[in-house]
Amino acid sequence: HRYVVLAGPSHAEEIMQSLPTAVVAASESEDDAKLIQEAFMNGYFRVYTSDDVVGVELGGALKNIFAIAAGIIDGMGYGDNTKAALMTRGIVEKARLGQALGGKALTFNGLSGIGDLIVTCTSKHSRNRFVGESLGKGKTMEQISEEMGHSVAEGVKTTESAYMLARQLNVDTPIIDETYAVLYQGADPRKALNRLMGRDAKQEI
Repeated sequence: HRYVVLAGPSHAEEIMQSLPTAVVAASESEDDAKLIQEAFMNGYFRVYTSDDVVGVELGGALKNIFAIAAGIIDGMGYGDNTKAALMTRGIVEKARLGQALGGKALTFNGLSGIGDLIVTCTSKHSRNRFVGESLGKGKTMEQISEEMGHSVAEGVKTTESAYMLARQLNVDTPIIDETYAVLYQGADPRKALNRLMGRDAKQEI
């Protein structure tokens, strides 16, 4: 089956206003990726191509987990330093898991990796960040679901899947693990953050 994945930092609310946006079209077929590139590209919607379908798909999925974590930080009233640290280490973590699942390392530095992560962790449009912010303020998932109505925060289910995959593949995913603990094990968000900050000292790269 021939298909192309179109992904990247692209909230529909802004595209509808013709605000400048850049995304990536990924396909195993270079011709198919270019076909989509030509079909969608215009003065305010820029499309790049990639052959890393797995990496682009995972970048778009895993970023929702870190958006929940970023929202928790906002909800608890922490600052820019805290969120910047989370996002930076989140990029490393999702690249680590993504590579174990067959994605390419450089893809996670691109639009579906860093780009999608930035927009979802910071935007007022992000449903996943909203879920996290509500958790950080002390609300339960039941209360949050009622507030959201029919809206879906994909990161809630993705957190569970990523957590299980990391266990199967023996990949170190501390942020995913603590987000899972908050969502599914009733962990206190502040204690979860303290556990992340208290991990053994390491070299960055």
